[in-house]
Amino acid sequence: MRVHWSEAFIGWLVGLGVPELLAIILAYGIGGFILVFVALNSALLLIWITRKVVSRIQDRIGPNRVGPYGLLQTAADAVKLMSKEDITPAEADRVAYNLSPIFAVFGMLMLWAVLPFAPGFVGADLNVGVLYIVALGSIAVMAALMAGWGSNNKYALLAGFRVVAQLLSYEIPMVLALLSVVFLTGTMRLGGITEFQSLYIFGFNVGLGWLGFLMPGVLLVFFISTLAEAELTPFDLLEAESELIAGFHIEYSGMKFAMFFLAQFVIAWIWAAVVAVLFLGGWQGPFVDQLPILGLFYFLGKAYLVYVLQQWVRGTFPRVRIDQMMAFAWKVLVPLMVGLIVVQAIVQKLPVPLYVQYGLIFLTNIGLIAVVANTLSGYFRRETIRTKRSFEPTSLIGTMQTAE
Repeated sequence: MRVHWSEAFIGWLVGLGVPELLAIILAYGIGGFILVFVALNSALLLIWITRKVVSRIQDRIGPNRVGPYGLLQTAADAVKLMSKEDITPAEADRVAYNLSPIFAVFGMLMLWAVLPFAPGFVGADLNVGVLYIVALGSIAVMAALMAGWGSNNKYALLAGFRVVAQLLSYEIPMVLALLSVVFLTGTMRLGGITEFQSLYIFGFNVGLGWLGFLMPGVLLVFFISTLAEAELTPFDLLEAESELIAGFHIEYSGMKFAMFFLAQFVIAWIWAAVVAVLFLGGWQGPFVDQLPILGLFYFLGKAYLVYVLQQWVRGTFPRVRIDQMMAFAWKVLVPLMVGLIVVQAIVQKLPVPLYVQYGLIFLTNIGLIAVVANTLSGYFRRETIRTKRSFEPTSLIGTMQTAE
């Protein structure tokens, strides 16, 4: 049984003569401060990574002047945003307008509480951690809709409606993917899902029992859903400047805009971290049993690797239309995940050895990937040959009449 960091810290303080109640308050206060401090400041690194990755993909250099390798460019931008004037529209709903950026950051910060960074190092190892992520992740929907409504701007309001349509639609396949993982592991505790992915060879834990190997189709659907939930290309229609100017936060400036900006980048990393926990073993890796602190480096390495992959997609794929995006969610991802859940539930009840069940689940996931790939290839093929004209004009050659 792994010892939670808070229990160890409280025991150490009590051993020094600190009253137990004060020790509990200090332990959770320090833990909460560390999580909030790291979460808020991580955006500086995440924005720098995004700029560097996308610039390399697009054959540019990216930030390279302020600080070594341009590392301080984001800090300079943060100082600039803090110096900007905070303007509130005269006809805005001030309560909704001012609360929405707070809710956006609040929901993002609360998600950090259940991420297992290393063995025993988690803010709160809830036995409903997966359900907690789904519930807190929905706060972004409310924050964006409040921003669109409170701004009293028709473009912001339309973008707020798109938030509800897009995020709620892609939450369905995401929840079904989470349900598939919970079915297999038998727990909603993120720490328990991470522990499930250990792999012992001759008594040594190599930490490669990743669910991503066993369930690649579920991993693909979940990753696509996280791109939509984080509002990343090709699903960034909520801030499509060619259609809705800057989206639901068009009327925001200064630190209020910066709070939306902060939440958008950090939530993308949080979804990357959730992918690492659910499908890439989280903190699992060689020698973690002997040296638990190694788990922190394994977890961060996997999370940032997935984040770079997100930015790779962001810098490579073009933006899709709103009808294409919604059709892909409801006509492709949702039916496939429902079918996969039904098949997986039947397979796990079959009276066969465990390795046979795993083999059947793997084959089902391969079939899901094949269907998604075939659907997308067929769609791209049809889009390639389709004309942009609404009708085909007949040729005028030989039909011209001589003027009298």
